[in-house]
Amino acid sequence: MSQAIRLLRWKTDTGVVSLGIGRGDRIIPVDLMVPETRIASVAMLQQYCHARGQTLSEWAQEALDGSIESVNIRPDQYVIPLELDELWASGVTYAMSRDAREAETTSAQSIYARVYEAARPELFFKAPGSRVVGPEDFVGLREDATCHVPEPELTVILDHRGDILGYTVGNDMTARDLEGENPLYLPQTKTYHHSAAIGPAIVLADTVDPYDLTIAMEIRRRGQPVFEGVTSTTQMRRRIDDLVSYLRRAWPLAPWTGLMTGTGIVPPDEFGLEAGDEITITISEIGTLRNTARIIDSSVLTTG
Repeated sequence: MSQAIRLLRWKTDTGVVSLGIGRGDRIIPVDLMVPETRIASVAMLQQYCHARGQTLSEWAQEALDGSIESVNIRPDQYVIPLELDELWASGVTYAMSRDAREAETTSAQSIYARVYEAARPELFFKAPGSRVVGPEDFVGLREDATCHVPEPELTVILDHRGDILGYTVGNDMTARDLEGENPLYLPQTKTYHHSAAIGPAIVLADTVDPYDLTIAMEIRRRGQPVFEGVTSTTQMRRRIDDLVSYLRRAWPLAPWTGLMTGTGIVPPDEFGLEAGDEITITISEIGTLRNTARIIDSSVLTTG
């Protein structure tokens, strides 16, 4: 049985957000294990564990081993597993990503091959944490772009010291026709309303090997599959600690920072998302992130 331990949050039918720990098919609400005080956030749980002289994973392992409790959670109940302050992203960390971006860019051939081979990675700001969505929420399609694709990515969760809390599933939405027109349009390609999603859980860093995870993506349109792809983090060229090191060189980390580590699954050139498409991204040991594509028009921008 998998020993990976997950942190996750969900909304009950009464509207209360609960925090839980899971291993395999079991999920235990933290409140059952800590009845003396309500722990509603990962930071509070860390503080509780520190006061007991334990790491979060040590406490979680003990709690899971000592309890037979388990709750059932519907997919539509999951919410973003942690309220990020910032989300950053990496590019051209897989050969597939290098090849795809080279093929779609007409104005700067070889630029992505150079990034792939270079010591310094490509890093860019993706979104403030308040603009990152969770499971079952919608991801956006720009009205002024014609070709969007989701990019499934292992996403690192860092604290303010740069220590890795764990890993989650990420969807780095991309308006790739804009970047294909000009690489300097990367900020508009990558950063817009609902252009990033994470969830449904965070697997604790010291309970999983991040370099041996399977990543799968399926896109369904009107109930029918229109794209499927699979890769593995064994194919990632960059080391995660190296990406984190470059991010920290000239930027003070916020209390909680997400860092997407690049994609190894790229739909073909002729493919583009349509409004209503359902995107499911599954990473072994972590879970499945599901979102639906929606056009970002004036009504969405007004209401959020």
